[in-house]
Amino acid sequence: MLLTLTATINTLRPIPCVHDGPGLCGGPSKVQYAVLYIALAMAVIGVGGTRFTLVTIGADQLDKPKHRQSFFNLFIFTLYISNLVSATFTVYVEDNVSWGLGFGLCLAANLIGLALFLFGARFYRHVKPKDGSPFVGLARVVVAAFSKRRESVSFDPERYYYFTQKCSQEELGRVEHFVTAPSSFFKFLNKAALKTEGDVKADGSIANPWKLCTVQQVEDLKVLIKLFPIWSSGIFLSIPLVIQQSLSTLQALSMDRHLGHHFKIPAGSMTVFILLSTCLTIILLDRLIYPLVENLIGRPFSSFEIIGLGHVFCAMSTAVAALVESRRLKESAVNPNSMSVLWLVPQLILSGIGEAFHLPGSTGLFYQEFPDSLKSTATGALAMFIGLAFCLTTAIVGVLRRATEWLPDNIDHGRIDIVFWLFFGIGVLNFGYYLVGAHCYKYRLGNHMIHGSPSDQVMIENINGDRDDQDSTRK
Repeated sequence: MLLTLTATINTLRPIPCVHDGPGLCGGPSKVQYAVLYIALAMAVIGVGGTRFTLVTIGADQLDKPKHRQSFFNLFIFTLYISNLVSATFTVYVEDNVSWGLGFGLCLAANLIGLALFLFGARFYRHVKPKDGSPFVGLARVVVAAFSKRRESVSFDPERYYYFTQKCSQEELGRVEHFVTAPSSFFKFLNKAALKTEGDVKADGSIANPWKLCTVQQVEDLKVLIKLFPIWSSGIFLSIPLVIQQSLSTLQALSMDRHLGHHFKIPAGSMTVFILLSTCLTIILLDRLIYPLVENLIGRPFSSFEIIGLGHVFCAMSTAVAALVESRRLKESAVNPNSMSVLWLVPQLILSGIGEAFHLPGSTGLFYQEFPDSLKSTATGALAMFIGLAFCLTTAIVGVLRRATEWLPDNIDHGRIDIVFWLFFGIGVLNFGYYLVGAHCYKYRLGNHMIHGSPSDQVMIENINGDRDDQDSTRK
């Protein structure tokens, strides 16, 4: 709404230039700047609070892991279709009609989306939030473990504090949620749940939550530590993609963008090929390839396999980008702007295919593996590594521009191909890092950890799906 006002109300935008020439145009006032930045800040907060939280809400409505993965695919598909409409139709309206109408259409879309969301609220399965912040609980584990650093780790399960983490076998029909002694991974943290004198009150409750934690809180923190290599590999997977999207615009400006005699492709619209590729690939994967593979090998792809394929396609796209840029530099040395911009399409398509694998795959993995107390944060982890990738990309480009001559203002005098090869090498090393993390990871089953093979994950997903069915029936 504020952005629409800044584009339509004269007092909220700078005075238009009357004459050409330097110094003849008045800049924005402090009030105009303030309104603009407030609008942008509200947009950022709105995106952060809705885009990936909607994934969690949607997944909470579904019981079967297979159905959840289809929902994740559908969500990413919808997100990319929306970006495609924004990058084409909305931009066209703003450039050729008015900025006010363009922002007005965005405002109308937001209001329609809000109305639809509220209309369905009474039908949603509402997951009751737990008392207190789960992040405070994780911090308490670190503080409690450090305060008991001189204590010895015990192998006696009776010495650890479980509290309400046990439920009866009759309630679930099977032993699933029993918490045994803490795992040996990062066993220093086990001291946080170690009972010492004065830790437990007479009624069995904790005397000081910063000195004694439950075994479940300890294991929740360990799960996040084990997931960190997988999560951090997503940062270095996204950096080459961000670099490629940015540099493809510069490449397009130095290439022949004509299609026929009357149409010229806007340089900024080249990312449309990534969006289209991602959407089409998701449809093929969800409706054709995944069911076909499951029938052929007797099990679906695991989340780790899906993410791994994303790594491979993204690395391939960077290698193709380097080869195309090498050819463009040779062509531009003889005849500038003679090479067709369509040479950029293969690398953008491969990039889109990679995103169609790793984005839904990462979303599904984080939702499945994050502790129950952090389910709403699980899908936000995806937004975090994408955001960090954009920030790090800006820093890396700045370093390259200062330390090398690969990225000058005129890319015909630079060596973008070396930049692509550099990020291809980073991508290959990152893929190896990911494989090690995936191999060492153990899937969660209730509160237990099971080594991460594909067949293990299928078994776990089936059990967890059956458990969800039982939970739904009891409710």
